[in-house]
Amino acid sequence: MSLKDNREKIIKQSVMGRVHHPVLTPQKVYRVGSDGGARFTPAHGGITYDLEIGDSCMGLVGDHIEPGVSSKNADEIENRAYTHLSCIGNTAEVVTGKAAGAKGYVTGTHGGIDHVMIWFSQDTLNKMVCDDKILVRAFGQGLALVDHPQVKLMSIDPDLLAKLGITEENGKLVIPVSAVIPACLMGSGLGAMEIFGSDYDIMTRDPASYEEYHLGGLRFGDLVFIQDHQCFHGPDYLRGAGTVGVIVHSDSHLSGHGPGVTPIMTCRESILVPKIDPHANIAFYLGTKKAD
Repeated sequence: MSLKDNREKIIKQSVMGRVHHPVLTPQKVYRVGSDGGARFTPAHGGITYDLEIGDSCMGLVGDHIEPGVSSKNADEIENRAYTHLSCIGNTAEVVTGKAAGAKGYVTGTHGGIDHVMIWFSQDTLNKMVCDDKILVRAFGQGLALVDHPQVKLMSIDPDLLAKLGITEENGKLVIPVSAVIPACLMGSGLGAMEIFGSDYDIMTRDPASYEEYHLGGLRFGDLVFIQDHQCFHGPDYLRGAGTVGVIVHSDSHLSGHGPGVTPIMTCRESILVPKIDPHANIAFYLGTKKAD
């Protein structure tokens, strides 16, 4: 079934970033986890060669790891446009350096560090360097479902939306997801007034919840359903509401942190219904990985 949307009325626009070098300040060499342990490991930024969408985001020797290319615009207000207008599934193109002309896909946005993450092939990653410029054809903000005005879409390319396998049953939208996350596990990012170009985190430090909700199986690119949360003007608890998002960065030992979720769909009413599907991952929808 194809959901009717308003794609013919939304705008496609160029935005640009560059491969952002990892950063490390003297005050944050060590990251102190919720267990009190101080760790020095890789974190966000740069080019991550050995992880991509579809790979596990859990149990890594790293913190807030971003798969593929982490990109940013050096100008703060231009970067806000870059992060907020870029949508998951948008096409990206390297425009400088040895990899110029190579194509990829936006896979998420990460608040705080204000990065846009992009998938490129391994061959392209090996040719890229920090500061290479990337053009994103931003398309998706303002996308809406014509027959479901209660549902708010954000940060997703219309072509990718059409591949998610969403069906309509008795007035509900049934959405394949890899996991269902209870509201009580959502942490860092709460309190934001808007969540375009950003994400918020699943807390993973409680052993019982970790097992009950199968958090160890989460992967970069997984679609997840967050129960009793709506994200119209920032993430907020609302019983009966629901939000669908994409896992965009790895787990973390920091208090209140964990795998980041960029919301793509939210509703204040009980219209969004999750359906567990192990292949509900953007890597399969974009064709960067093949299902088993």
